[in-house]
Amino acid sequence: MDVLGVRELNRALLARQSLLERSTASALEMIERLVGLQAQAPWPPYYGLWSRLAGFRQDELAHLLTDRQVVRIGLMRGTVHLVSAADCRTLRPLTQPILDGALRSTFRRPLDGIELPALFAAGRALVESRPHTMSELGARLAEDPRWTGRAPAALAQAVRAGVPLVQVPPRGVWGMGGQTRVTSAEAWLGRPLHSAPSIEDVVLRYLAAFGPATVKDVQTWMGVTRLKPVLDRLRPRLAVFRDDQGKELFDLPDAPRPGPDTEAPVRFVAEFDNILLSHADRRRIMSEEARKRTFAVPNGVFPGTFLVDGFVRGTWRIERSSKTAVLHLTPYEPLDVATRDALVAEGSRLLTFAADATADHDIVLAEHE
Repeated sequence: MDVLGVRELNRALLARQSLLERSTASALEMIERLVGLQAQAPWPPYYGLWSRLAGFRQDELAHLLTDRQVVRIGLMRGTVHLVSAADCRTLRPLTQPILDGALRSTFRRPLDGIELPALFAAGRALVESRPHTMSELGARLAEDPRWTGRAPAALAQAVRAGVPLVQVPPRGVWGMGGQTRVTSAEAWLGRPLHSAPSIEDVVLRYLAAFGPATVKDVQTWMGVTRLKPVLDRLRPRLAVFRDDQGKELFDLPDAPRPGPDTEAPVRFVAEFDNILLSHADRRRIMSEEARKRTFAVPNGVFPGTFLVDGFVRGTWRIERSSKTAVLHLTPYEPLDVATRDALVAEGSRLLTFAADATADHDIVLAEHE
């Protein structure tokens, strides 16, 4: 088998993520191509699309949300993702085991003795009558005589696991605030979830967006185990390689695999971006030292990062006030003059996108830590 080194895997990933060259696809097409964008916070999907699409504007995604063409819902790894309506109906049933497992491990004792189907039905009725915050949902459920004395938070989280809950606008709409309110995916989209979605089709789409990949990579992205039989069934349709450690890599035969010396421009990667979270072996996008520094943050929140020559080389954040927007860049290592200039140029474009109406923009490029 051909061996693919770290740089080959890096360039393949960047090509499929439209981070070598911005795509002219629509926002909806890109969201589906990437099998969704991680969206624990409202704004990272906007930055993720800006990094990948030529001429992307915030209102394009905002309209998709308000028109119910895309939704925010807990899916892969049990985390909130922004996906198309069609993918919501496909992916939510396939990720049910993740939510079931989280419910058993975290809320087994608070929910002991409760008839979960009855709780799910009651929760569904409440959120379909009108969207609720999770606190409201838990409080309303705790008023029911059947669950008197139960922890409201546990009741609400049980419904989140048992009922596909989407976050409704204005949550996630650029420039708008408000609490997170949820209703059922079926009520919001006006259609049921797929009764028998194909895991094989989803794995093929993962490979198109993130491959070449090992079985563990696919499992890391999705948050489920025992996917080796799925890859074995697909093997006749796939190209098979080895990485530099001898691990078997699967890929679509005709997927792009640029050479290791393909030029990779400076790019800004959004917070929580799946490009950093979707492989068991993340060397294709960051060194072990960069991984430790990027993920060494409290509460599972990590910052935006920037890529130099295709790999994570530091972090970025925007600090705002009513009249100013300052982009702070913190490199992990010394940068040459050309790279610093490229970061400032791309950072200026990022500030224009993020804070065009703000009077003053500034970029602070720190010395490496």
